[in-house]
Amino acid sequence: MAEAAPTPPPLRVALAGLGFGEKVLLPALRDCPATEPVALWHPRQERLDAACQAADLPGHRDFDDLLADPAIEAVVIATPPAPRFDLARRALEAGKPLLLEKPVALDAHQVEDLQRLALARRLTVAVDFEYRAVPVFQQLAALLEQGVLGEPWLVKLDWLMSSRADPARPWTWYSQAASGGGVLGALGTHAFDLLHWLVGPGTLQAARLSTAIRERPLPAAAPGERSRMAGVDAEDIALLQLDLEDRRGRVVPAQINLAAVTRQGRGCWLELYGSEATLVLGSSNQADYVHGFQLWMARPGEALRLLEPDPALAWPRTWEDGRIAPVSRLLGWWAAAVQQDRPMVPGLAEAALSQRLCDQARRFATACPPAGGGGWGGAGGIP
Repeated sequence: MAEAAPTPPPLRVALAGLGFGEKVLLPALRDCPATEPVALWHPRQERLDAACQAADLPGHRDFDDLLADPAIEAVVIATPPAPRFDLARRALEAGKPLLLEKPVALDAHQVEDLQRLALARRLTVAVDFEYRAVPVFQQLAALLEQGVLGEPWLVKLDWLMSSRADPARPWTWYSQAASGGGVLGALGTHAFDLLHWLVGPGTLQAARLSTAIRERPLPAAAPGERSRMAGVDAEDIALLQLDLEDRRGRVVPAQINLAAVTRQGRGCWLELYGSEATLVLGSSNQADYVHGFQLWMARPGEALRLLEPDPALAWPRTWEDGRIAPVSRLLGWWAAAVQQDRPMVPGLAEAALSQRLCDQARRFATACPPAGGGGWGGAGGIP
């Protein structure tokens, strides 16, 4: 009997970015047996020192020094969107495989530039579309692959969250469209990727973007100092209409409603209607973007019934922050792809598809702004 191949050592990974990175990616890197965090990067020394002390890891303030460190085999980039493209480009030029947070860059052209560079250097790049690693979403994908829906008739996705409904929440890069802020980057990138994965690629038909909270307080400069207000130009509401093309070439209309300012919003609910079944996946949890999802199905003439989770898809461990487990699973896929020298899905190809729709939505909305702010655009889709 042949001996089993030895398990490769964990991929030694540096983490660049300490917001989502410190909260989710660092514990996920430690949880995943195939990855090991070995260094941190942040441009601000005080922030870097505090994170390094808490994590008991060395730090780099100079990104080129980090890339030159032979102990670092790969890099996870979880900075705000604006610097992400340049950091990713430099890492690829230095020969480092990457895992990138989304949105990967500020527009699809930058994503495509990274894709060409990664192909030329034969480097594996993953993108953190972590819903592909959530068990109940995987269960839904398997049902759709089996053809349970029959002929697909309609797809509807409502993602109505309250995370930015408080006008006192301070102004950050998220408030600025030019820095990659807004609900399209935060939720739209995930929404588009989900529909591409579950149904098929989409063509945007209409878009309406709106900013409900148009100014926010700047962080106070000193204790007791009154905060000044700064304008917000990034959308916090997006209403989108698409045509999806499924694997058999059938066109399926889809409606997406996204918001970050809906107090007591209904959460995330994906509804798929077809000739043979209705499938509904949803969660009303406003405190966690992963915990709480359930899946229902109904045949014609039946009421919706809750489907039991597939135990074969379950995570080995769950966390208080629901994002850590799917990110850990995705990190495992990435490490395996790096070690086997093969492309990664989801990767830059999937990120480019998602980002193109974000870019198109902004062009649609800018082309036909209605009175009172925001913008509708439509009429057949634009490239």
